[in-house]
Amino acid sequence: MSKEFDVLVVGGGPGGYVAAIRAAQLGLAVACCESNPYADPKGEPRLGGTCLNVGCIPSKALLHTSHLFDEAAHHFADQGIAVGTPSIDVRRMLERKDGIVRQLTSGIKGLFKKNKVTQLNGLGSFVGRKEVAGSEVWEMKVGDDLVETKQVIVATGSKARHLPGVSVDNQIVCDNVGALDIDSVPRRLAVIGAGVIGLEMGSVWRRLGSEVTLLEALPEFLSAADIDVAREAAKIFAKQGLKIITGIEIGDVKVSQKGVSIDYRDKDGKDQKLDADRLIVSVGRIPNTDGLNPDAVGLKLNARGQIEVDGHCRTNLPGVWAVGDVVAGPMLAHKAMEEGVMVAELIAGQAGHCNFETIPWVIYTSPEIAWVGQTEQQLKSEGVAYRAGKIPFAANGRALGMGEPGGFVKLLACAETDRILGVHIIGANASELISEGVVAMEFGAASEDLARICHAHPTLSEVVHEAALACDKRPLHF
Repeated sequence: MSKEFDVLVVGGGPGGYVAAIRAAQLGLAVACCESNPYADPKGEPRLGGTCLNVGCIPSKALLHTSHLFDEAAHHFADQGIAVGTPSIDVRRMLERKDGIVRQLTSGIKGLFKKNKVTQLNGLGSFVGRKEVAGSEVWEMKVGDDLVETKQVIVATGSKARHLPGVSVDNQIVCDNVGALDIDSVPRRLAVIGAGVIGLEMGSVWRRLGSEVTLLEALPEFLSAADIDVAREAAKIFAKQGLKIITGIEIGDVKVSQKGVSIDYRDKDGKDQKLDADRLIVSVGRIPNTDGLNPDAVGLKLNARGQIEVDGHCRTNLPGVWAVGDVVAGPMLAHKAMEEGVMVAELIAGQAGHCNFETIPWVIYTSPEIAWVGQTEQQLKSEGVAYRAGKIPFAANGRALGMGEPGGFVKLLACAETDRILGVHIIGANASELISEGVVAMEFGAASEDLARICHAHPTLSEVVHEAALACDKRPLHF
């Protein structure tokens, strides 16, 4: 059976479903195919990709639950609240997480119906191209159907990178999927990789009572973040009980029914061993082009397996685009969404655009970590003259009232023009506060602009305001 569309989106994750919806809003006949294994009750693949099913959304649900548990166990008494010793029902915690996932994934199906996007169940695979009425049309195989489409948007996402020789069973040894379904609190939890996923999942189980050790191959902790943020985070996490060991080299990993034993070499070259009940492997992600059949049409991939695109997500083939984790750049859901909107608008003849310089990063630990723009070490390496304003949350009345005095806001501005070059936050609600920095940078604001804006009192956003004032050495409350 043959089906015809203006646009076929391959993959229903954040980049894909958003691209499909936006293209349909612009009057195009759109289909989106999905083949992920996260089946809904009817046996159909769930939309939402890794993010909604086994990534961003379920992990935040677990982080919230574990945060409340930690507050009840260790911090309620500071505010005069007596609750006794709390206990965690892991099964109910997981059920709540799964319920949120079901609600949101079914919501995307509703959005598809509302916007007249056709959902196709099956793997999208290139077959070839042909000329129809003077125009090139791409032929794609989706399940048992042959789909003809004028434009293709590849949004097939990424998959977890596994360590060679370490079998992931998502029982004893877990990747991001299994880490979300651990059915009891392990007494000892090992995590290989102290990046975003490792820190967030390690934080969940540390709060619930696990003894957590993170093994990181890189010599520096959180090297992608501003150096002051990374140092502050390391101090706070150590105080919380997260043990983070950097500069290691993984050796043999032995798994038994009782747990896992990890041999590694530390930064001084000494052989060490770590025994744990469970292991989470979070050593990054790789682009997913399984079954796409790019060779059939000459779709160009780079040495890292990413689909090569230009600054507007065009591939080397006319009418074929790629967005999200399957192309170069940070593997962030919101980056994929913005690319999806840009591509849909370009296909429709509009001036789609995505500013890759103002993509925010967030780590949902406690305190949260967020940043946008350049770090201090990047500015130094590039020889850019800058001024810095840095204000701790401990100087903020709202933060103290919330019992969240840890961390700071750091704002970096060009020494010559005062234009904001970077905003770096570690502290309560950093994930929300960073948006002010993103907006400011999008509009080319100077630190003086933020300093002149009235911020509500008392709010955490006042720390951003004070950091802007501090760039000119005139903070009012610190």
